[in-house]
Amino acid sequence: MEKLTTKDIVNMVEDMSEVIISNEVAFCDLDSAAGDGDFGMSLAKGFKEVKIEWSEIPKEEDIGAFLKACGMIIIEHCGGASGPIWGSAFRGAAKYSGGKTELNLTEFAELMQSAVDGIQKTGGAKLGDKTLLDALIPTTESLKASALAGEGIAAAIKKSAQEAVGGAEKTKDFVASKGRASYLGERSLSYPDAGATALGIVFTHIADRFYS
Repeated sequence: MEKLTTKDIVNMVEDMSEVIISNEVAFCDLDSAAGDGDFGMSLAKGFKEVKIEWSEIPKEEDIGAFLKACGMIIIEHCGGASGPIWGSAFRGAAKYSGGKTELNLTEFAELMQSAVDGIQKTGGAKLGDKTLLDALIPTTESLKASALAGEGIAAAIKKSAQEAVGGAEKTKDFVASKGRASYLGERSLSYPDAGATALGIVFTHIADRFYS
């Protein structure tokens, strides 16, 4: 596989939805340590709606149209901060991939960077702030490095998922400076960020499901 098609991206998002929905309680448990305990429920609410509206989402057109439609649903239906943050990621990726029906690895890395940029524009977080970006940024940088090295897409996605897990693990050593966890200050130490951990789980599942 040298390129990702619209169908591949559709399959990724469908699998992402299933993982998020099936881990609703587990993600809430993660969030209860250094948050308000509703992250899993808030996130799953939006992706359940994506599944409900699945037949109406354009899946035969360009990648950008598909991601934009998903992003609008997520923004509207995800609870709390998850809607704006995850929705911004989808909309950023959609803006980059508008009109594209396939992506090589370099382009996929750029799509992921656009997702990072969308989140940062909305929330203002950066690497080390104990947010989902602590998983997403290493994932994106790994994809960029793999593209420069001429690696195949399957191997690159597998490697980037490992970076997501590693980035999430590192959040145990960070004091939260964004979101509800920031109210805890030093007490947020030793607990991983729920959003970053969720991304690690999602990306690992996608890598194992489609690219093992």
